Amino acid sequence: MTDPIRERYARFAHDEAPGRSALYGEWAAGVSDDEQLRDVLRRLPETHRQPPLVFAVSRLLGAPLEGYAAWRAFVLAHADVLVAECATRSLQTNEPLRLAALLPVLSEIEGPIALLELGASAGLCLYPDRYSYRYVTAEGSERLAVDPHDGPSPVVLQSRVTGTMPSVRLPEVVWRGGIDLAPLDAADDGDRRWLRGLVWPGESGRERRIEAALDIAAADPPLLLAGDAAETLEELLAMVPVGATPVVTTPGVLVHIPRRAREALVAQIQGLPARWITIDPPGLLDVWRPSVDATTWSGFVVALDGRVRAAADPLGRWWEWRAGDDVTAS
Repeated sequence: MTDPIRERYARFAHDEAPGRSALYGEWAAGVSDDEQLRDVLRRLPETHRQPPLVFAVSRLLGAPLEGYAAWRAFVLAHADVLVAECATRSLQTNEPLRLAALLPVLSEIEGPIALLELGASAGLCLYPDRYSYRYVTAEGSERLAVDPHDGPSPVVLQSRVTGTMPSVRLPEVVWRGGIDLAPLDAADDGDRRWLRGLVWPGESGRERRIEAALDIAAADPPLLLAGDAAETLEELLAMVPVGATPVVTTPGVLVHIPRRAREALVAQIQGLPARWITIDPPGLLDVWRPSVDATTWSGFVVALDGRVRAAADPLGRWWEWRAGDDVTAS
């Protein structure tokens, strides 16, 4: 009989950790071969067993950033509290770098706009107009620099672009709000510590970027509603100022919603008087226009109202403009 936890952690070690975190790769590989450790994880609800979540919670509780043997000893010694804490937490990876891949799509929408993000966490992806962008070639030379009107931002989002460089400009954002099951407060020390803990060991630049984005959000907090997106979206939409174009964004959240609920939410979004920007795995949705071959597509799909605009890294580290191309090509 197959063991889903063993397979999930082995896949993480082989496919997801390389190039991002050698330590997380070591921990995940260790779990995949450790029956006693997997017994601890079986005590968790299935939706709370993801490697990045378990690893982040263990660090929050004091696990050392050392090799697998030391981490394993900590987890076994603190199994009860780890299980309890994991059950109350969810992945709230609030990565503003995703906006580097979404900015060309936002540039297609005439302002002023009101941003509504689902799965907003602390709202760091609600400030595309407050960040600086550096688009570079595969060799690292600069292709385009975009800064806020008042000068370079302390948050600099660098992304590698291949192929066509579309027209890019900062959006005119006049209102911003989000929904999350458990919104985080960018000014709260505990919430900031949790978001820093979701950064994988070895991603030092990412931690500095998130810290600077938290300062921006803390200085001008967005409206964040606690609740289920499907039940709360129309309430949030009703708050949009007259004259602003509502833009619903779902960067990286739909993959965490069970299929039936996800399909219902997407149908709800498509029925609203709003634009919709998303970045998702190619096989997650069946709304792409033109259709996408998930077996050959590279990266995630970036789409506007279901229309395919780009292929991108899920965290925005690279993207390739695909609007008007044969999108079945890899």
